[in-house]
Amino acid sequence: MSRTVPAGTPGANPPPRSPGPEEPAATSTPADPDQPETARIQLGDLLQAFSDPLRRRIVHRLATQGEAGCGDIELPVTRATGSYHFRILRTAGWTHTRRSGRERYISLRRADLEARFPGLLEALLRADEAERKAVAEPDAM
Repeated sequence: MSRTVPAGTPGANPPPRSPGPEEPAATSTPADPDQPETARIQLGDLLQAFSDPLRRRIVHRLATQGEAGCGDIELPVTRATGSYHFRILRTAGWTHTRRSGRERYISLRRADLEARFPGLLEALLRADEAERKAVAEPDAM
């Protein structure tokens, strides 16, 4: 038979503690459980997700303008197709989705990506920008 140990006595469970100034509080729980933990983000998954021009456009938008509601990012596709592309980015580790009421907000996991693959995000964004300029100005090459 188990017995209750009064608080403050040896063997009692310590009270929950709040994070100190050097210890960050937990980030918000993702709206979808298919978002990988930072340590599980794979380079191949990131690159494969980034290979699609529409998803590169989404990443560029989030990198330059910050968090956005799903409906705030204008895409030339149906809502269902847009959701598909958002899911691909989320499961690859590019984005974080949070829910507020019925809305979903998407942000770039900039700190997680930088911690896992330093310099990758900026390098890919620069390469994408250079490619778009080359396509827009074919005579410049």
